[in-house]
Amino acid sequence: MSRIRRAAGASVMAFALAISVAACAPQEDAVTSSGLPGGVPSAPAIVAPSADPAPTVSATPTPTPVLTPTPTATVVAPSTPTKEPTPVASTPPAFNKHLYPTNVPSSLWVVSNKTRPLNPVSYAPSDLVTAPVKSQNPPVLRAEASAALVKMFAASVKEGAGAMQVQSAYRSYSVQVRVYDGWVNRLGQKQADAQSARAGFSEHQTGLTADISPVPLTCALDACFGTTPQGVWLAANAYRFGFILRYPADKVAITGFTYEPWHFRYVGVALSTEMHKEGVKTLEEFFGLPAAPDYK
Repeated sequence: MSRIRRAAGASVMAFALAISVAACAPQEDAVTSSGLPGGVPSAPAIVAPSADPAPTVSATPTPTPVLTPTPTATVVAPSTPTKEPTPVASTPPAFNKHLYPTNVPSSLWVVSNKTRPLNPVSYAPSDLVTAPVKSQNPPVLRAEASAALVKMFAASVKEGAGAMQVQSAYRSYSVQVRVYDGWVNRLGQKQADAQSARAGFSEHQTGLTADISPVPLTCALDACFGTTPQGVWLAANAYRFGFILRYPADKVAITGFTYEPWHFRYVGVALSTEMHKEGVKTLEEFFGLPAAPDYK
Protein backbone atom coordinates (compact mmCIF):
# COMPACT_ATOMS: atom_id res chain seq x y z
CA MET A 1 0.00 0.00 0.00
CA SER A 2 2.74 2.39 0.89
CA ARG A 3 4.56 1.31 -2.25
CA ILE A 4 1.53 2.09 -4.32
CA ARG A 5 1.16 5.42 -2.61
CA ARG A 6 4.80 6.15 -3.19
CA ALA A 7 4.48 5.20 -6.87
CA ALA A 8 1.38 7.30 -7.30
CA GLY A 9 3.03 10.24 -5.64
CA ALA A 10 6.04 9.86 -7.88
CA SER A 11 3.81 9.81 -10.96
CA VAL A 12 2.07 12.90 -9.86
CA MET A 13 5.30 14.70 -9.32
CA ALA A 14 6.64 13.55 -12.64
CA PHE A 15 3.55 14.77 -14.37
CA ALA A 16 3.74 18.07 -12.56
CA LEU A 17 7.38 18.40 -13.52
CA ALA A 18 6.51 17.66 -17.10
CA ILE A 19 3.84 20.32 -17.07
CA SER A 20 6.22 22.79 -15.60
CA VAL A 21 8.88 21.99 -18.15
CA ALA A 22 6.33 22.22 -20.86
CA ALA A 23 5.19 25.57 -19.65
CA CYS A 24 8.70 26.95 -19.67
CA ALA A 25 9.67 25.53 -23.06
CA PRO A 26 9.61 27.97 -25.94
CA GLN A 27 6.74 27.57 -28.38
CA GLU A 28 7.93 27.09 -31.90
CA ASP A 29 4.58 26.51 -33.51
CA ALA A 30 1.67 28.87 -33.48
CA VAL A 31 -1.31 27.50 -31.54
CA THR A 32 -4.93 28.13 -31.66
CA SER A 33 -6.82 30.03 -29.00
CA SER A 34 -8.25 26.81 -27.62
CA GLY A 35 -4.92 26.10 -25.87
CA LEU A 36 -3.08 22.92 -25.50
CA PRO A 37 -4.73 19.74 -24.34
CA GLY A 38 -5.55 19.98 -20.67
CA GLY A 39 -6.86 23.55 -21.07
CA VAL A 40 -3.45 25.27 -20.64
CA PRO A 41 -3.52 28.46 -22.68
CA SER A 42 -0.76 28.99 -25.09
CA ALA A 43 1.70 31.78 -24.63
CA PRO A 44 0.77 34.86 -26.54
CA ALA A 45 2.33 35.03 -29.93
CA ILE A 46 5.13 37.53 -30.14
CA VAL A 47 4.52 39.60 -33.21
CA ALA A 48 7.50 41.52 -34.49
CA PRO A 49 6.65 45.11 -34.75
CA SER A 50 6.08 45.95 -38.36
CA ALA A 51 8.09 48.69 -39.91
CA ASP A 52 6.34 52.01 -39.96
CA PRO A 53 4.48 52.24 -43.17
CA ALA A 54 5.94 54.65 -45.64
CA PRO A 55 4.28 57.94 -45.17
CA THR A 56 1.59 58.51 -47.67
CA VAL A 57 2.77 61.45 -49.74
CA SER A 58 -0.26 63.31 -50.73
CA ALA A 59 1.27 64.52 -53.91
CA THR A 60 -0.60 67.55 -54.95
CA PRO A 61 -0.85 66.98 -58.64
CA THR A 62 1.39 69.40 -60.39
CA PRO A 63 -0.98 71.47 -62.42
CA THR A 64 -0.50 70.97 -66.09
CA PRO A 65 0.73 74.32 -67.24
CA VAL A 66 -1.71 76.00 -69.51
CA LEU A 67 0.32 76.95 -72.48
CA THR A 68 -0.99 80.14 -73.94
CA PRO A 69 -0.30 79.75 -77.60
CA THR A 70 2.15 82.28 -78.80
CA PRO A 71 0.43 84.15 -81.58
CA THR A 72 1.84 83.03 -84.81
CA ALA A 73 3.33 86.05 -86.39
CA THR A 74 1.89 86.50 -89.81
CA VAL A 75 4.82 87.08 -92.02
CA VAL A 76 3.77 89.53 -94.64
CA ALA A 77 6.10 89.74 -97.51
CA PRO A 78 7.07 93.31 -98.09
CA SER A 79 4.85 94.54 -100.81
CA THR A 80 6.23 96.38 -103.72
CA PRO A 81 5.30 100.00 -103.22
CA THR A 82 2.35 100.86 -105.37
CA LYS A 83 3.67 102.96 -108.15
CA GLU A 84 1.59 105.97 -108.87
CA PRO A 85 0.32 105.67 -112.40
CA THR A 86 1.96 108.03 -114.78
CA PRO A 87 -0.59 110.68 -115.61
CA VAL A 88 -1.70 110.23 -119.15
CA ALA A 89 -2.43 113.43 -120.88
CA SER A 90 -6.02 113.32 -121.85
CA THR A 91 -6.66 113.74 -125.52
CA PRO A 92 -8.65 116.89 -126.10
CA PRO A 93 -11.86 116.34 -127.99
CA ALA A 94 -11.59 116.69 -131.73
CA PHE A 95 -12.51 120.07 -133.10
CA ASN A 96 -16.11 120.03 -134.27
CA LYS A 97 -16.02 121.25 -137.84
CA HIS A 98 -19.78 120.99 -138.06
CA LEU A 99 -20.58 123.34 -135.20
CA TYR A 100 -21.67 126.04 -137.67
CA PRO A 101 -22.74 125.56 -141.30
CA THR A 102 -20.54 126.78 -144.13
CA ASN A 103 -23.39 127.35 -146.58
CA VAL A 104 -25.62 129.66 -144.53
CA PRO A 105 -24.82 133.38 -145.00
CA SER A 106 -25.53 134.29 -141.37
CA SER A 107 -23.11 131.62 -140.05
CA LEU A 108 -19.76 132.75 -138.65
CA TRP A 109 -18.21 129.98 -140.72
CA VAL A 110 -19.91 130.68 -144.02
CA VAL A 111 -17.56 130.07 -146.95
CA SER A 112 -18.14 132.38 -149.87
CA ASN A 113 -15.96 132.11 -152.95
CA LYS A 114 -16.20 132.05 -156.75
CA THR A 115 -18.07 128.75 -156.72
CA ARG A 116 -20.11 129.32 -153.56
CA PRO A 117 -22.42 132.35 -153.84
CA LEU A 118 -24.39 133.55 -150.84
CA ASN A 119 -27.89 132.17 -150.65
CA PRO A 120 -29.79 134.37 -151.18
CA VAL A 121 -27.36 136.47 -153.19
CA SER A 122 -29.01 139.61 -151.79
CA TYR A 123 -28.40 138.56 -148.15
CA ALA A 124 -28.05 141.37 -145.60
CA PRO A 125 -27.11 140.76 -141.91
CA SER A 126 -29.62 141.81 -139.24
CA ASP A 127 -27.13 142.77 -136.50
CA LEU A 128 -24.96 145.40 -138.17
CA VAL A 129 -23.33 148.06 -136.00
CA THR A 130 -20.80 150.81 -136.53
CA ALA A 131 -17.49 149.95 -134.88
CA PRO A 132 -16.01 152.78 -132.74
CA VAL A 133 -12.71 152.89 -134.62
CA LYS A 134 -11.00 155.17 -137.14
CA SER A 135 -11.99 154.55 -140.75
CA GLN A 136 -11.88 155.76 -144.33
CA ASN A 137 -15.40 154.49 -144.98
CA PRO A 138 -18.19 153.65 -142.54
CA PRO A 139 -16.79 150.80 -140.31
CA VAL A 140 -20.04 148.83 -140.33
CA LEU A 141 -19.79 145.18 -139.21
CA ARG A 142 -21.84 142.54 -137.46
CA ALA A 143 -21.87 143.14 -133.71
CA GLU A 144 -19.57 140.26 -132.76
CA ALA A 145 -17.02 141.11 -135.43
CA SER A 146 -17.13 144.78 -134.45
CA ALA A 147 -16.34 144.04 -130.78
CA ALA A 148 -13.43 141.80 -131.78
CA LEU A 149 -12.05 144.43 -134.15
CA VAL A 150 -12.02 147.08 -131.40
CA LYS A 151 -9.98 144.76 -129.16
CA MET A 152 -7.58 143.94 -131.98
CA PHE A 153 -6.90 147.56 -132.85
CA ALA A 154 -6.29 148.39 -129.17
CA ALA A 155 -3.86 145.45 -128.82
CA SER A 156 -1.91 146.56 -131.90
CA VAL A 157 -1.23 149.93 -130.30
CA LYS A 158 -0.46 148.45 -126.87
CA GLU A 159 1.96 145.89 -128.31
CA GLY A 160 3.86 148.47 -130.35
CA ALA A 161 2.61 147.76 -133.89
CA GLY A 162 0.88 151.11 -134.23
CA ALA A 163 -2.63 152.37 -134.86
CA MET A 164 -4.91 151.02 -137.59
CA GLN A 165 -8.12 152.01 -139.34
CA VAL A 166 -10.84 150.44 -141.44
CA GLN A 167 -10.51 151.08 -145.14
CA SER A 168 -13.77 149.30 -146.01
CA ALA A 169 -16.16 146.95 -144.18
CA TYR A 170 -19.73 145.83 -144.89
CA ARG A 171 -20.93 146.34 -148.43
CA SER A 172 -24.46 145.51 -149.47
CA TYR A 173 -25.30 143.65 -152.65
CA SER A 174 -26.04 146.89 -154.52
CA VAL A 175 -22.84 148.58 -153.33
CA GLN A 176 -20.81 145.54 -154.39
CA VAL A 177 -22.32 145.77 -157.87
CA ARG A 178 -20.90 149.26 -158.21
CA VAL A 179 -17.51 148.35 -156.75
CA TYR A 180 -17.06 145.38 -159.06
CA ASP A 181 -18.18 147.31 -162.12
CA GLY A 182 -15.66 150.01 -161.27
CA TRP A 183 -12.80 147.49 -161.31
CA VAL A 184 -14.01 146.03 -164.58
CA ASN A 185 -14.02 149.50 -166.14
CA ARG A 186 -10.51 150.18 -164.89
CA LEU A 187 -8.79 146.79 -165.34
CA GLY A 188 -11.04 144.62 -167.49
CA GLN A 189 -13.13 141.71 -166.29
CA LYS A 190 -10.31 139.17 -166.05
CA GLN A 191 -8.21 141.32 -163.74
CA ALA A 192 -11.28 142.56 -161.90
CA ASP A 193 -12.22 138.95 -161.14
CA ALA A 194 -8.71 138.35 -159.73
CA GLN A 195 -9.06 141.07 -157.09
CA SER A 196 -12.73 141.86 -156.59
CA ALA A 197 -15.72 139.62 -155.95
CA ARG A 198 -18.89 139.84 -157.91
CA ALA A 199 -22.05 140.91 -156.09
CA GLY A 200 -23.54 137.96 -154.22
CA PHE A 201 -20.12 136.25 -153.90
CA SER A 202 -18.36 138.84 -151.74
CA GLU A 203 -17.31 138.27 -148.12
CA HIS A 204 -17.90 141.99 -147.49
CA GLN A 205 -21.60 141.30 -147.93
CA THR A 206 -21.55 138.99 -144.87
CA GLY A 207 -20.64 141.84 -142.50
CA LEU A 208 -17.70 139.76 -141.22
CA THR A 209 -14.87 141.32 -143.21
CA ALA A 210 -12.75 144.46 -142.88
CA ASP A 211 -10.08 145.89 -145.16
CA ILE A 212 -7.48 147.44 -142.85
CA SER A 213 -4.86 150.16 -143.40
CA PRO A 214 -2.29 151.87 -141.18
CA VAL A 215 -2.57 155.19 -139.35
CA PRO A 216 -1.25 157.41 -140.85
CA LEU A 217 -2.55 156.07 -144.16
CA THR A 218 0.02 154.27 -146.31
CA CYS A 219 -0.08 151.23 -148.59
CA ALA A 220 -3.91 151.30 -148.63
CA LEU A 221 -5.28 148.24 -150.44
CA ASP A 222 -1.78 147.41 -151.64
CA ALA A 223 0.49 144.42 -151.19
CA CYS A 224 3.03 146.62 -149.43
CA PHE A 225 0.66 146.75 -146.45
CA GLY A 226 1.98 143.30 -145.54
CA THR A 227 5.41 144.79 -144.82
CA THR A 228 4.20 147.57 -142.53
CA PRO A 229 4.40 147.09 -138.73
CA GLN A 230 0.60 146.84 -138.64
CA GLY A 231 0.49 144.33 -141.51
CA VAL A 232 3.22 142.15 -139.96
CA TRP A 233 1.54 142.22 -136.55
CA LEU A 234 -1.87 141.35 -138.01
CA ALA A 235 -0.51 138.37 -139.93
CA ALA A 236 0.94 136.96 -136.69
CA ASN A 237 -1.74 137.94 -134.17
CA ALA A 238 -5.13 138.39 -135.83
CA TYR A 239 -6.11 134.80 -134.94
CA ARG A 240 -6.05 135.72 -131.24
CA PHE A 241 -9.08 137.93 -131.87
CA GLY A 242 -10.96 135.60 -134.22
CA PHE A 243 -9.71 136.97 -137.58
CA ILE A 244 -7.86 135.21 -140.39
CA LEU A 245 -5.94 136.57 -143.35
CA ARG A 246 -8.41 135.38 -145.97
CA TYR A 247 -6.30 135.59 -149.14
CA PRO A 248 -2.67 134.52 -148.52
CA ALA A 249 -0.03 135.00 -151.22
CA ASP A 250 0.57 131.25 -151.69
CA LYS A 251 -3.09 130.21 -151.86
CA VAL A 252 -4.30 132.03 -154.98
CA ALA A 253 -5.06 128.75 -156.77
CA ILE A 254 -7.40 127.79 -153.91
CA THR A 255 -9.10 131.07 -153.05
CA GLY A 256 -9.17 132.49 -156.58
CA PHE A 257 -7.98 135.93 -155.39
CA THR A 258 -4.61 137.63 -155.42
CA TYR A 259 -2.71 138.29 -152.21
CA GLU A 260 -4.61 140.79 -150.08
CA PRO A 261 -2.69 141.37 -146.79
CA TRP A 262 -5.30 143.96 -145.77
CA HIS A 263 -8.38 141.68 -146.05
CA PHE A 264 -9.25 140.04 -142.69
CA ARG A 265 -12.24 137.84 -142.15
CA TYR A 266 -13.86 137.22 -138.76
CA VAL A 267 -14.59 133.53 -138.02
CA GLY A 268 -14.54 133.50 -134.21
CA VAL A 269 -11.66 132.73 -131.87
CA ALA A 270 -12.33 128.98 -131.74
CA LEU A 271 -11.93 128.46 -135.48
CA SER A 272 -9.11 130.97 -136.00
CA THR A 273 -7.13 129.37 -133.17
CA GLU A 274 -7.67 125.87 -134.51
CA MET A 275 -6.55 126.91 -137.99
CA HIS A 276 -3.48 128.58 -136.51
CA LYS A 277 -2.66 125.47 -134.47
CA GLU A 278 -3.02 123.18 -137.48
CA GLY A 279 -1.19 125.56 -139.80
CA VAL A 280 -4.12 125.65 -142.22
CA LYS A 281 -4.48 128.98 -143.99
CA THR A 282 -7.72 128.81 -145.94
CA LEU A 283 -11.32 127.97 -145.12
CA GLU A 284 -11.49 125.79 -148.21
CA GLU A 285 -8.65 123.58 -146.98
CA PHE A 286 -9.84 123.47 -143.39
CA PHE A 287 -13.35 122.37 -144.28
CA GLY A 288 -12.28 120.14 -147.15
CA LEU A 289 -14.03 122.20 -149.83
CA PRO A 290 -13.02 122.33 -153.49
CA ALA A 291 -10.66 125.06 -154.64
CA ALA A 292 -12.36 127.97 -156.38
CA PRO A 293 -9.89 129.59 -158.77
CA ASP A 294 -12.60 130.73 -161.20
CA TYR A 295 -16.30 131.44 -161.45
CA LYS A 296 -18.36 128.67 -162.93
